[in-house]
Amino acid sequence: MKRILVTGGAGFVGSHLCQRLLNDGNEVICLDNFYTGNKKNITHLLDYPNFEVVRHDVTIPYYAEVDEIFNLACPASPVFYQHNPIKTIKTSVLGAINMLGLAKRVNATILQASTSEVYGNPLKHPQKEDYWGNVNPIGIRSCYDEGKRCAESLFVNYNNQNKVKIKIVRIFNTYGPNMQANDGRVVSNFIMQAINGNDITIYGDGMQTRSFQYIDDLIDGLIRMMQTGDQCTGPLNLGNPVEFTILELAQLIISITGSKSKIVFMPLPDDDPVKRKPDITKTQEHLNNWSPEVSLIDGLKCTIEYFLNN
Repeated sequence: MKRILVTGGAGFVGSHLCQRLLNDGNEVICLDNFYTGNKKNITHLLDYPNFEVVRHDVTIPYYAEVDEIFNLACPASPVFYQHNPIKTIKTSVLGAINMLGLAKRVNATILQASTSEVYGNPLKHPQKEDYWGNVNPIGIRSCYDEGKRCAESLFVNYNNQNKVKIKIVRIFNTYGPNMQANDGRVVSNFIMQAINGNDITIYGDGMQTRSFQYIDDLIDGLIRMMQTGDQCTGPLNLGNPVEFTILELAQLIISITGSKSKIVFMPLPDDDPVKRKPDITKTQEHLNNWSPEVSLIDGLKCTIEYFLNN
């Protein structure tokens, strides 16, 4: 049994990760300030004797004896991370510093949940890990993009200078149960609009692309990454290389829900990426041929059912 700390453990990804780690027989500490995390995501986990919830903000140092740390704490949707951009930057940067300090003190392995947003509005397609990105450092998304880029730099330098055992993964668009209905992400937006019979709002012409991965596939990738040896620090892309246009996503959700919603088009927000698709060649080499297995249609059916029942 390992003692594992999950920051942001009550969030969308964190709650699924806590569940998987508990199922695997580990002791889990869920650390969350509940800024975007939700208690209902983890209430059922309180029945596990090896599960502990701590209300705490990662911008403040935290002390515990742990074997592994998954650093997931940070608002991840534009609505939430742009609401308080200074808080977003502090969470990414100070949170990384504090968790790396903890990992150094207790000799724990620490994984940083970075993001495909470090590539910005990419000029290379698909995106490989050696691409430095095309990011606006003063744009409306910069609080998140640059915060995560700085966190990656901190992780690499703690590894180089202090020999902290690190893992970095760059997470691409992920969806599934436990998403918040009002988080502003395209999948949850479209589903809620469709099941409520409202117009489905597409920003831009709908030809911009995304690659959607179901939450179960991401969790499997995170676990596999943590289990790799010290020679694999990353960064590695975790995402689905199957590409869809936003218009195709909207049409698929309308079809699955049987909605009468109409599609309307609005101006594209500033710095919104036109294309986003991971190259997972390097990931497959290091993570035992990891590849997303859940199709978009099957994942959407599960996600729509979740929203209908919550």
